[in-house]
Amino acid sequence: MFTIDLSGRNAVITGASSGIGAHMAEVLARAGARVALLARRKERLTDLASRIGNGALAIGCDVASEESVRTAMAEAWDQMGRVDILLNAAGIAADGGPTPEKIPYDAFAQTIQVNVTGLWYCCREIGARMLADGKGGSIVNIASIAGINGWPDGPTGYQASKGAVIQITRNLAASWGDRGVRVNAIAPGWFPSEMSEPVLKNPDYRKFAMGSAALQRTGELKELDGPIVFLASDASSYVTGQVLAVDGGTTACFGYSAEPESHRAFLSNVLPHGLGKHIGK
Repeated sequence: MFTIDLSGRNAVITGASSGIGAHMAEVLARAGARVALLARRKERLTDLASRIGNGALAIGCDVASEESVRTAMAEAWDQMGRVDILLNAAGIAADGGPTPEKIPYDAFAQTIQVNVTGLWYCCREIGARMLADGKGGSIVNIASIAGINGWPDGPTGYQASKGAVIQITRNLAASWGDRGVRVNAIAPGWFPSEMSEPVLKNPDYRKFAMGSAALQRTGELKELDGPIVFLASDASSYVTGQVLAVDGGTTACFGYSAEPESHRAFLSNVLPHGLGKHIGK
């Protein structure tokens, strides 16, 4: 079986306290990398670092804060010697649930601040250091198929933010490739996580998510392992500026259709102040 060895490489993973971030930290560590785990919930990071071993670092970081990112990235770089891999997995969907015409302004703004501005802070801090020492590196951003296709009644800020992640990826790949820094993105479909659990636990919506994929199921976290390690390593040395959809074929089909009516009815009942109800219907 073909394997990729990341021994001697140092990786920073944001959003490492749960979901895809935590899983990917373990995957990169198993491939041989030393990892620095970044997130707001440092107690979770400490536990994960202890399980991973191999000098794993737990560093508290709020990606929405410029100062917090600057401090955390400097600490990771200094303690590791340098960072060879940056995996940006931190993300939220604060505007999920309400219909677009009723999304609270602050929820939209918060989603953009974390998913777009926060990711940019991280890319800039590590990217500038990679460029300065001339040794190159690999940056992998976690986007989403929600940033590729339209999603009726989906979270507008989340969709916009993931589309922006894709464009940041392309811009930085085009800007930094001449100095050996590669930037790619993975666009997952439906995978289990703290963010997706409230939606996927609804039987009707789970059926919809599974039915929208060519493989007729949701993904398993282990199915992200190969793409992540591939893009992080020299196995993808001539790959940059690309967006790899790991979605069971959802974007190869029609993609998102309207949400199931029963799920919209469910949201209408559970969200306060009629936030889940359409205007004009």
